[in-house]
Amino acid sequence: MSNGKILVVDDDKNICELLGLYLENEGFNVYSVNDGESAVREFQTFQPDLVILDIMLPRMDGWQVCREIRKVSEKPIIMVTAKGETFDKVLGLELGADDYIVKPFDPKEIVARIKAVLRRTHVSAATERKLVEYDKLSINLTNYEMKVDGKIVNTPPKELELIFHLASNPNHVFTRDQLLDEVWGFDYYGDSRTVDVHIKRLREKLEGVSDKWALKTVWGVGYKLTRRNPCAGSTICSSVTWDSPLPALPSVSWCSTSSSCCSSPETGTTTAWRSSSRMPWSSPRRRRP
Repeated sequence: MSNGKILVVDDDKNICELLGLYLENEGFNVYSVNDGESAVREFQTFQPDLVILDIMLPRMDGWQVCREIRKVSEKPIIMVTAKGETFDKVLGLELGADDYIVKPFDPKEIVARIKAVLRRTHVSAATERKLVEYDKLSINLTNYEMKVDGKIVNTPPKELELIFHLASNPNHVFTRDQLLDEVWGFDYYGDSRTVDVHIKRLREKLEGVSDKWALKTVWGVGYKLTRRNPCAGSTICSSVTWDSPLPALPSVSWCSTSSSCCSSPETGTTTAWRSSSRMPWSSPRRRRP
């Protein structure tokens, strides 16, 4: 599986081959060109995730290549050049380069810088895309809109932010304090019970919408939005059969993830749901030091 596509632009074929070896070893798909005009043309064809760009190029220099790429794309560019003066570095960054490396260089450093730039790019893209979609559920934090089964449901801002946060981290359990910190903010000093109130209102809006996800209470811990029934897979529940002379007694399966009880008419198996002693208690929000 490729980690991404890298376009290497340098008039020195030995450098292109060296970088190609290191990057391909890291799982990247690499394409190399040796002049500026080819760089602009192949950028459109190859559609790379990142460009390694030399400045001193035949036919079109790296400055102009950077300008041409920035006219059509915001894909990251790392300039690699023998020009190490401050003026050249500032010019490259102002033209739109994301990083600047001076020759001679260690290929391992370039690989590390490429990974760092791509990480920042992916995080930025994920932050800009404030939309989470599940089966019959769409939460858009850009325009503060929630759609349930294709219909817009009026939702107060804080409820929307809460369900967006849970949906952005599926199957992750959050305590009340964590939700207060991450949704309400560190400067919130109210009662932690407010989380329960918002969860209750969200359940009223989302109950029975889909069997592919559910807003769950994890007893003794907090809340999560799960994508599946916790007992739908065989790895969740472990069966315990009681040694009893009474034929009418069913086998029992214990599950630690819910608080209800159900039985299977096909197998005669009763599933008892084991929970912790009680739900986390409500306490006033304590002021942080």
